[in-house]
Amino acid sequence: MIEKLFPKNLDNQYSGLTIAKWVFVGMTVLTIARSLAHIFIPDGGAESIATIALNDFTTEASSVIIGIFSYWGWSQLLFGLFFVIVLWRYQSLIPLMWLFIFIEWVGRYLLETFYKPIETVGTAPGAVGNMIFPIISLVMLILALQGQKNRQA
Repeated sequence: MIEKLFPKNLDNQYSGLTIAKWVFVGMTVLTIARSLAHIFIPDGGAESIATIALNDFTTEASSVIIGIFSYWGWSQLLFGLFFVIVLWRYQSLIPLMWLFIFIEWVGRYLLETFYKPIETVGTAPGAVGNMIFPIISLVMLILALQGQKNRQA
């Protein structure tokens, strides 16, 4: 299992269950799409997507929130492009990418729930994702660690 999570040779040989690879393709598309939304939507998605009432803040504070959302979009874009590189040349890293995705979404959930909740006027898609994606990513990690031998046994 450790060898699949941290392969000695980086190559394009993916040996996990196929569904984990295809769901990773979907996660890659989702990551890039949400990043572009945060970068290019005028409010960074803060109000239009995350339902943060920007009018409750001063113009300067709203600008800071919008800026932080766009910076976050840039970080997401870099992750998404890294995922594209993994799919293109280094598919042996797909299990490790699922571990990273799991850690990211669990961390988001923990931060939002226990440490720094964000007040919104509605339910943001990210809040729903914080409950769903840790489960999906954990299942995909387990499936990505499964191999041909395990399927035949």
